[in-house]
Amino acid sequence: MSRDPLALDAETMRRMGYDVVDLLVRRIGELRDEPVIRTPTRSEMAARLGDAAPERAEDFGALLRRLDEDVLPMVGHFDHPRFLGYIPGAGTWPGALGDLIAAAANIDAGAWREAAGPSQLELTVLDWFREWIGYPSDAAGVLVSGGSAANLTAIACAREALVGPMSPRIVAYASDQTHSSVARAARQLGFRPDQIRVMPSDDAGRMQPSVLAAAIDADLAATRLPFLVLANAGTPNTGAIDPLPELSAICRERGLWLHVDGANGAFAVMTERGRRALAGLELADSVTLDPHKWLAMPFEVGCLMVRSGAHLEHAFELHTEYLSERSGSGGVDFADRGLQLTRASRAIKVWLSLRTFGVDAFRRAIDRAMDQVALAQRRIEADDRLELVSPASLGILAFRRRGQDGESSHEVDRKNEAIVRRLAETGEALLTSTLIAGRYAIRLCILNHTTDDQDVIDVVDRVASIEIASAADDQATAVPVRSRALDVGWLGVHEFDADRLRSISVFGSVADDDADRFLGMAREVEYERDASVTERWAFDRTFYLVVSGRLSVRVDDREVNVLRPGDHFGEIAAIDWCRDFSYGRTASVTALEATRLLAFPAAALRDLMSANPEVDREMRGVAHARLTAAV
Repeated sequence: MSRDPLALDAETMRRMGYDVVDLLVRRIGELRDEPVIRTPTRSEMAARLGDAAPERAEDFGALLRRLDEDVLPMVGHFDHPRFLGYIPGAGTWPGALGDLIAAAANIDAGAWREAAGPSQLELTVLDWFREWIGYPSDAAGVLVSGGSAANLTAIACAREALVGPMSPRIVAYASDQTHSSVARAARQLGFRPDQIRVMPSDDAGRMQPSVLAAAIDADLAATRLPFLVLANAGTPNTGAIDPLPELSAICRERGLWLHVDGANGAFAVMTERGRRALAGLELADSVTLDPHKWLAMPFEVGCLMVRSGAHLEHAFELHTEYLSERSGSGGVDFADRGLQLTRASRAIKVWLSLRTFGVDAFRRAIDRAMDQVALAQRRIEADDRLELVSPASLGILAFRRRGQDGESSHEVDRKNEAIVRRLAETGEALLTSTLIAGRYAIRLCILNHTTDDQDVIDVVDRVASIEIASAADDQATAVPVRSRALDVGWLGVHEFDADRLRSISVFGSVADDDADRFLGMAREVEYERDASVTERWAFDRTFYLVVSGRLSVRVDDREVNVLRPGDHFGEIAAIDWCRDFSYGRTASVTALEATRLLAFPAAALRDLMSANPEVDREMRGVAHARLTAAV
């Protein structure tokens, strides 16, 4: 009989395991002294690791040394105490060992027949989650790879429960603060751009019930089929929590499914203040949870919970002849609750970690993180060099360095960008940026149980004190911004050129070549008096420049603007929210007299913005201001 070429004897396996554990324990102990992030170039990494696959066995100890030197340091350490960007995460050692157990035992947790023990463990963990979020006993859930997979599973489940096969008439509604995974999921599930309504949020980053209700009612009147609202319990930008009780009431009255993406913040419900902030979570039809965030589980594990559990299995179960042996056990086949047939046992690490430390330890870790975000806010507010952009919510806040006298908003933005970049390059800390109300902001996020108060203080103080060179060089090369004041006769039919485009303030920095390319995409359109150009909630992404005439911009019965030659409109719908999804029209525009317009495809404006950061910045600022006026 031939020998198994992939077998190892017990002593070799044990020695290799000890060596791996020693490596990991040492690296965890030394992590605080490591750079928070190291990002070599592709060519540098290829030189280290781009060798061919070996034909003969290599020494395992030597391979561990290569991992230790060439792989494990070359990452963003999400578990570093000063990793305060994106969504940081520090797992627990019992959780890591749970992953080792699941991998070494090579469990397929898709069917009860082959995985009764791991499946029951998953049911137990899901029951804990169900109780924490206030769901009834007939709720059901499934562990998936993360929040993105949970959101995709939720959309598919809601569609199957309320609609069935994909229909071109169905519409879903999401806040403009919703995580990009929703757009990715919608695209993969076959939703067209006009089937996801992007709702403008309020000044606090929350979905607005009155705006949502108006959009749903407009779609119902147009014989479309609204079926799903995607709300947030902790938005990625600011940690905002949507008004869940009000949104639930709207959905119940109109027969829509309410899904809450709680990946960033829903586990805060385990604490007293988190439970108050997340009131109404239990009313949702489904909730995304993410244990590899505030439950401190190693990547990857997410969760979808569905209030009426029968909907989850109905959406995904399939009975094929080659899997007929699975039936008759009386257990749960988790492959019937999601997209994966073969699936790892993610429950082992969750169960092992929670039982090792106890739920109260996790509750205290969550409270501690929220305390530290509040500490950061107090530190920012007490420092005249800094300004708070959005207050602490769950584990997130946004702030920035103030400008000095004489500095333009553009210079201040560039200075803050440079601060974020400098901290990452030196490895001192990792913060990330975002745009809030059209302004560049530094986003600070604390979920990591290893972050201490001094880490928070040091990072905030470093943002306040770091020396950044002036952006005067950028200003010296910029095209001067010309006045926007124009008279009615400013443009002839075929005389629109780069200079005239630059006379509109948002386009003041555009170079000749970019201007010519943009103008080449335009077509001229004419409207008679009282003619409608756009209707509120219509899905039309054309961007317009006013050549002559006047137009009224109205939200319901309220006039919010009058447009004249040299004005533009349509930028809100033209700018991408994510993956070709965007706002619909947020206002109706009607000609007050005979009017001529230049009409541009949305892609033309987006391309121009991509090539001109200053145009992008100015246009998004205008869009934000107009969104605020519209709602």
